[in-house]
Amino acid sequence: MTYETTLPASVLFCLPFAPTPHGARLARVAAGGQLAAWGLPPGREAHDAAVLVVSELAANAVRHGSCDGQSLELRLLLLPDPAVLRVEVSDARGGTVPVAVPPGPVPVHTAGSAEDGAESGRGLLLVDALATRWGWAPGPGAGKTVWAELDLPVNA
Repeated sequence: MTYETTLPASVLFCLPFAPTPHGARLARVAAGGQLAAWGLPPGREAHDAAVLVVSELAANAVRHGSCDGQSLELRLLLLPDPAVLRVEVSDARGGTVPVAVPPGPVPVHTAGSAEDGAESGRGLLLVDALATRWGWAPGPGAGKTVWAELDLPVNA
């Protein structure tokens, strides 16, 4: 699917959010609004995929990366050539490293894993499916930043 938009030069959106489920929800809503302001409207595949990626990364940061009530941070970077959206979520806890585990049999059963029909545990699998590439980097400080990049289809 392609759409027409006038992408601005490299632009950055940055938002600190509370390490709570409500904070993650606000990050998702703010990201959706910012994407629309950049010409990526709701209902388009690129917008909806990006909002879902933000939602999953923010929820993971709340669940696994919050530390002593320190705020988390969402950053969106829009690069025009080639058209790429980079989503970054930073937290204060660096010891928990994100890994996408594919579904299937696991040698050791863990309660709440994606394989046992739980309602959680699939977030990074969704990120892996929707993003062109994703990963993590140490910092800022003792924390880590999990990032995902989505190639954006744009008509010439």
